Amino acid sequence: MDAGSFSSSVSSEKGRSASRRSALRDVPSRPFLPSMHTSSRNPSSWQTGDRFIPDRSAMDMDVAYYLLTEPRKEKENAVAASPSKEAYRKLLAENLLKNRTRILTFKNKPPPPSQPFFQEVDVSSHHLKPAKQRRYIPQSAERTLDAPDIVDDYYLNLMDWGSSNVLSIALGNTVYLWDASDGSTSELMTVDDDAGPVTSVSWAPDGRHIAVGLNSSDIQLWDSSSNRLMRTLRGVHGSRVGSLAWNNNILTTGGMDGMIVNNDVRMRSHVIQRYRGHQQEVCGLKWSGSGQQLASGGNDNLLHIWDVSMASSNPSPGQNQWLHRFEDHMAAVKALAWCPFQSNLLASGGGGGDRCIKFWNTHTGACLNSVDTGSQVCALLWNKNERELLSSHGFTQNQLTLWKYPSMVKIAELTGHTSRVLFMAQSPDGGTVASAAGDETIRFWNVFGTPEPPKPAAKSTSTGPFSSFNHIR
Repeated sequence: MDAGSFSSSVSSEKGRSASRRSALRDVPSRPFLPSMHTSSRNPSSWQTGDRFIPDRSAMDMDVAYYLLTEPRKEKENAVAASPSKEAYRKLLAENLLKNRTRILTFKNKPPPPSQPFFQEVDVSSHHLKPAKQRRYIPQSAERTLDAPDIVDDYYLNLMDWGSSNVLSIALGNTVYLWDASDGSTSELMTVDDDAGPVTSVSWAPDGRHIAVGLNSSDIQLWDSSSNRLMRTLRGVHGSRVGSLAWNNNILTTGGMDGMIVNNDVRMRSHVIQRYRGHQQEVCGLKWSGSGQQLASGGNDNLLHIWDVSMASSNPSPGQNQWLHRFEDHMAAVKALAWCPFQSNLLASGGGGGDRCIKFWNTHTGACLNSVDTGSQVCALLWNKNERELLSSHGFTQNQLTLWKYPSMVKIAELTGHTSRVLFMAQSPDGGTVASAAGDETIRFWNVFGTPEPPKPAAKSTSTGPFSSFNHIR
C-alpha cells in the first residue's frame, strides 16, 4: 500500500492551526501589372521590326560572311591543316567571334522589365504551414493559496474544478469554494467529526451541483448557488467513499469496500448498477468523453475498463462485468485520464512501487506504451489543445512533469511543492492547472497556455426548407 492513510480523528493541533490561518488566502493586395508601353522618350530605344524578318541593323555582316565561308574553307584545307594551326584557329575564333554562331539576327533582346508581371512564389513555403513557435511555459506558479488541514492521503480525491470556473477543495471536515473569476472564497459545508473528514468532491456537469463523499460512507449532493443540501445518499457503501465521477445524471461512486455503484440522482431508488471487480479500495474513477466506458483503479493494483452495455443491476457473484482487466501495474492505480483527441486512449499512473505511466487502447485491450517516471504518479491531466500530458509526482522532487505525446519526451518540470502533489484540476478553458499537495498549499500553473479563441461559425442567411432557392417564380 502507498503511504498516506490518515488517522481517524483530526488532531487538536491541526484545529488550532486552522483557527490561526484562513483557508484559500493568497500567499504573497493585389499583384502589380506594369504598363505595356515603354516609359522611355528616346526613339532609339523603341522596339520595331517583325519577329520573322531579319534586323540588318543588329547584324555584324563581317561575322556573318565569315560564318558562311568558313565551313567551305575547312573542307578545302582539311588535309593541310596541322594540329597546332587547328588549335590556333579555334582559339582565334573564340576570341574574335566570342562564341557567336548565329548568322541572322531577327530582333534585339528585349530590355529587362522594371518589375516582373508575377512575383515569384516559393511553392514549398506557400503550401506548408509556418513552423509554430514553441510555447513559453512559466517555471513558477502564478498564484499560491493556503490549504490548511488538507488530508495527506494518496487514495482520496479532494479537489475539482467545475465548468462554472469555481474550484472546490476539501480541507478536513469543510469544503471551500474558490471563484477563479474574481478570487473570492466561500465555505460550502462542514460535517461533524462523526461523519468526516471529507474524502472526495466532484462537480456535476452543470457546474452548479457538487457531490461530496464522506468518511462515514454517505454521499451528499449540494447546490452551490444557494449552499443548500439537496440530498444524502445512504447505504451505498460500507465504508468511506474516496472517488466520484459524473456521467450526465449518473453519479458513480467508488468505496473502500471495493464496490463501484452507479446512482441516478433523479430517482428515489438511486442505485441502478453495481460493478464488482476490485478487492480493495477504489481510488480512481473516470468516465470516457463519450460516456460509454468507465475506468477504475484500485489499491489492489488493478485497472478495469467497464462498458455501459455490460452493466447489470443485480450481477451474479461469478459474473465478470468488466470489458478489460489490466494487472500490469505493480502498485495502486489512482491517476487516470482519458485522451481528449482519441476516444479509446487511456493513460494510467501507478503508485510508489510502480512509478509508471501506461497507455491503453481500451477497444483492443493492448498496452501501447509504458514509461518509468522515477517517482509515485499521483495525478494525470491531458492538454485539451495540444498533444501533451501532465503528471504530478511524489518523492523525491514532488514535481509536475509535462510530456510530449506520443514520444513522451519531457517538455518541462515544474517544482515548488515541498510534499507530494496529490491532486490536480484543470480550468474549464484548459489553460491553467491547480495542484494541491501535502505541504498545505494550492498552486496555479499556466502550463497549458492560453487557448486559441474558437473560429466563428459561418452565418446562414436562412435555415428553412427552401433555403437553397434564391427566389420562387
